[in-house]
Amino acid sequence: DSFEALRAIRTEHIDFVLYTGGSTVAKLVAKAASAQLTPIVLELGGKSPCIIDESADIRIAAKRIVAGKLLSSGQTCVAPDYLFVHSSVKKELVKYMIEYTKKFFPNGMLKSDKYPKIINKMHFARLKNYLSDGKIIFGGNFDENSLKIEFTLMEDIKRSSKLHLEEIFGPILPLYEFSDIDVVVNFIAKKDKPLGLYLFSKNKKNINKILNYLSFGCGCINDTVMQISNPYLPFGGVGESGMGRYHGKAGFDTFSSQSSVFHASGLDFNYLRYPPFPDKFGLIKLFMRYMP
Repeated sequence: DSFEALRAIRTEHIDFVLYTGGSTVAKLVAKAASAQLTPIVLELGGKSPCIIDESADIRIAAKRIVAGKLLSSGQTCVAPDYLFVHSSVKKELVKYMIEYTKKFFPNGMLKSDKYPKIINKMHFARLKNYLSDGKIIFGGNFDENSLKIEFTLMEDIKRSSKLHLEEIFGPILPLYEFSDIDVVVNFIAKKDKPLGLYLFSKNKKNINKILNYLSFGCGCINDTVMQISNPYLPFGGVGESGMGRYHGKAGFDTFSSQSSVFHASGLDFNYLRYPPFPDKFGLIKLFMRYMP
């Protein structure tokens, strides 16, 4: 468990630590590792936003958002955590998200053996309590015995709700409307830097604005979650969402300890390295100082 891992980091001679989980334990891991000068990678997740502007292909956006959110019932660190959708396309997006959810699970999510349960009773209870924190647009049903919760779209979230503040890590997806992309940029910029960011848009100006003004670990344009499947894309967070990169070659470099070795020959013509240093050495220093 976490306490045993912390003890090992403090007492054993560990070469490298990778921790994935929440930021609270991550800070303890980082503190324990720093005391031993042990290098670390932290992969922490966070509230990954998903933005859909008025130029997006709404049918494709809906399909890929639902698929990305429902991977492991939303219990992945890169799942879309909340939606910002342009007011002009909100109804269309919701319609298609409901349509694709029903296509993916034609016999219902709670009865499907293809739909994963919530990991344990504690997290099931946490997620179930969120269902009363706003207006349910779609879903909201659950099964206490199987620990399953339907994909649930919500809006009008209470100001006091933890849905605004904490990573959801489940199949609940809050939805917020916007009419000005700058409002979205300013909102996200004031939050902790997320592990993932997703944008559905055909507008190059909006795409460049999001990429240039927001800091995040990784993400997709016109898709969700697929960045983790590409071995050529280094994966990791920034700030509260983590540090360090791995996957593919980035992982090989991160988990390798490089040692530099200079292998000298037996030839010895460099007389400038040995004392007593000749007068020419002073001339070389003078030349190097004033050369353009």
